[in-house]
Amino acid sequence: MINPYLQYMYSYPHKTAYRSLPSLPLEDYFTSLSGPGHGLYLHIPFCQTKCGYCNLFSVTGQGVGEMDAYLSAVERQTNQYVSILPSSSYFSSLTIGGGTPLLLTARQLDKVFYRLCTMKPFSRIEEIVIETAPNQTTKEKLHLLKQAGVTRVSMGIQSFFDNELAVLARGHSAKKAREALDLLMEEDFSCVNVDFIYGIPGQTEKSLLQSLNEAISFGPDEIFLYPLYIKHGAGLEKKLCQELVLEPQKAYGQYKQASRRLKDAGFRQDSMRRFVRVKNRSQREFSDCGFGTSLALGCGGRSYLGKLHFCSPYAITQESGLALLREFEGEEDYTTVRHGILLSDKEEKRRYLIRHLLIYPGLDEREYQRHFNSQVREDFPVLVDWLEKGYLCSGQYLSLSELGLGLSDYLGPQLISPEICRRMEEWEEDRACEQKDDSLSRLLKKL
Repeated sequence: MINPYLQYMYSYPHKTAYRSLPSLPLEDYFTSLSGPGHGLYLHIPFCQTKCGYCNLFSVTGQGVGEMDAYLSAVERQTNQYVSILPSSSYFSSLTIGGGTPLLLTARQLDKVFYRLCTMKPFSRIEEIVIETAPNQTTKEKLHLLKQAGVTRVSMGIQSFFDNELAVLARGHSAKKAREALDLLMEEDFSCVNVDFIYGIPGQTEKSLLQSLNEAISFGPDEIFLYPLYIKHGAGLEKKLCQELVLEPQKAYGQYKQASRRLKDAGFRQDSMRRFVRVKNRSQREFSDCGFGTSLALGCGGRSYLGKLHFCSPYAITQESGLALLREFEGEEDYTTVRHGILLSDKEEKRRYLIRHLLIYPGLDEREYQRHFNSQVREDFPVLVDWLEKGYLCSGQYLSLSELGLGLSDYLGPQLISPEICRRMEEWEEDRACEQKDDSLSRLLKKL
């Protein structure tokens, strides 16, 4: 029996495959940002508490002064980037993630929007996306987001049951989540998304469906369903002493029930995780998404500039996160890249395939041929095997079938190249060794 949950393929290659690079001048790669249509990402690495499953770059316990210092560094970085961007550069979208962006004060949020959206390369931004959490969702801040032109707000609820939230070490209660979602829906944003998790220890199909039914009753535009992965550095790893999804077959059963319920409620499934309420949405929104050129601001966000992908080194723990923050805030030259990866032509093909195949409407084989002057089924013979097994459908697009969608975290990892697999495994081994060394060091200090 296969394990449906091997790895979440949200971007390729994963940042654990990144390594130190010889100093590369960004100006040489900013040519890929010529013209319109690029994405801008701002990382806000601050959280009230660290969730038990989180292995993202975020720190807790930081006050207004510390957040001001970080935003000042972001402003310096932004000014340096703008000074070397091609004069024709225009960005069409801004995503603010974290961390918990709404942990910023109203004054800080207002300053962020003003600084970014009035600068020439970013003044034509049409889509603004931001993440929030229930404890930080206030009427004042939501009104500020609306005035700033935010089009999509995403809130992590994860469950409407307090016992399940406690297992996840979420910092909010079910009551607070209901109040926050009620406030969010009142502001009438163009798109409201809520996140939920399945595979939680103690969770049942019944409790998962109850959470989803309650979410549906609020009328959000999108619902994301995430399986509970437990990775290196996450709090639950130490508590449960296990990685990946805890009970994969049980979680898969929950997924099938939940996806059926959402589709019955009028949601279209656009990926294994994303369910979109069918309303006035055009096909154009889901047309060819190309290579995904984007520029990240702040510490922890990833930039994708053609073959060059870069970010700060991957940090999970509070101690390593704070060290990276201080290094970022003390940086004098943000226009030199020292950590990332340069993709080969073959890796670019893999990235393009993964970006399109796992998301609605799928891969346009003619576009692939136009980009790479080769046939995708010849480059990746495994696709022919997947067609025969019923994981894929062939038509205008090469796309995942209903069965294939549910097995995305099993199929996607099979598209990772041996070289990237090796790099990721090395990173995991290094982290395991570091944890053993830390445990031994703590033990020796007690003796």
